[in-house]
Amino acid sequence: MVDFRSALYLGMSHAHRGLPPWTRLTKGLPAALEPPDGSEALCKKLAKTLGVGSATLGTSTFHLFWDLFGVLASEPLAIYMDSGLYPVVRWGVERVLKQGVATFTFPTHNPIALKALLERDRRSGIRPVVVTDGLSSATGRTAPLPDYLQLVRERNGYLVIDDTQALGILGRNPGTANPYGHGGGGTPAWHGLEGPELIVGSSMAKGFGVPLGILTGNSRVISQFNSQGSTQVHCSPPSAALISAATQALAINREQGERLRNRLISRVLRFKAGLREIGLNSSGGLFPVQTLKPVIGLDMVELHDRLTRLEMLTVLHKSVNKQVPKLSFLLTAQHSTLEIDQCIQALQHLSGLTRPRGGMQNMMPIERRRPAMA
Repeated sequence: MVDFRSALYLGMSHAHRGLPPWTRLTKGLPAALEPPDGSEALCKKLAKTLGVGSATLGTSTFHLFWDLFGVLASEPLAIYMDSGLYPVVRWGVERVLKQGVATFTFPTHNPIALKALLERDRRSGIRPVVVTDGLSSATGRTAPLPDYLQLVRERNGYLVIDDTQALGILGRNPGTANPYGHGGGGTPAWHGLEGPELIVGSSMAKGFGVPLGILTGNSRVISQFNSQGSTQVHCSPPSAALISAATQALAINREQGERLRNRLISRVLRFKAGLREIGLNSSGGLFPVQTLKPVIGLDMVELHDRLTRLEMLTVLHKSVNKQVPKLSFLLTAQHSTLEIDQCIQALQHLSGLTRPRGGMQNMMPIERRRPAMA
């Protein structure tokens, strides 16, 4: 059986026997009263890996964003959301709507529309908070973060990013030979961004294989979050098991991260090339979430069912806007080239499409320049 449903992009799994040991899962104390064992050392390592000033932990991104917007709303602000924002972040924003915080939505990845909204509200004197996903898994493109950051910087605002998809995958100094970049620090690192206006919340569950939330930002915001966050006071903190796994994930990233990212991009390129060879194509850019583009006469529901019967597991879902069936393949560094090739062969057989005349030499080259991910 070949599984194309897992978002463990780098293939990290963290079996318990390989983790640094712990003496207790929890102290029985909320994080606001006393940090859990190992958390302070982990936060220092996270800050170094991501190239930021300060970092803190949360049980999940839901906990992080629920607390973050509650803390930010202690002063007058207005929130501007990219329309493609992931639901978990929206839930955090919805918390402060009841407090009378003004909230606006602008078209996804559209800094011109955002600028128009900010110009309209400039005279209010209220701090703007722009909220976006760092990367869209549907398109494989990053948000125009440099533009967003410049707009909030001019207005003494914040740029809040959910970087769950990109953490561990994208990193600093991307180029033709290394489109993912280096280090796995996420989309701010990929764009070369830093500054006190940046606040980034992410789960380590995908790239690093640990269901643990992390929040990074300037030291004042992080300190305020730790002392005033509702879930920091009223909920259990991350367990010692999660902290141990996250510590191991950073060690693996330091020692093997570049090799794993190179292996992952090679699988993505092989998959996309194979699709083109049989007359199919996918969206997702060079990101490991690849979604088949529609083909007249090709029923995605039936294709999904037939692949399942061949023991190839895929993700059948609906598009956000059109509500039509989509079929996605989540590629990881654990997939072998044989598994990728077997998948392409199955798709060729099941779709009834034939190899184009001329074979591989007639394929369009895969676009590797920076805009392919941006």
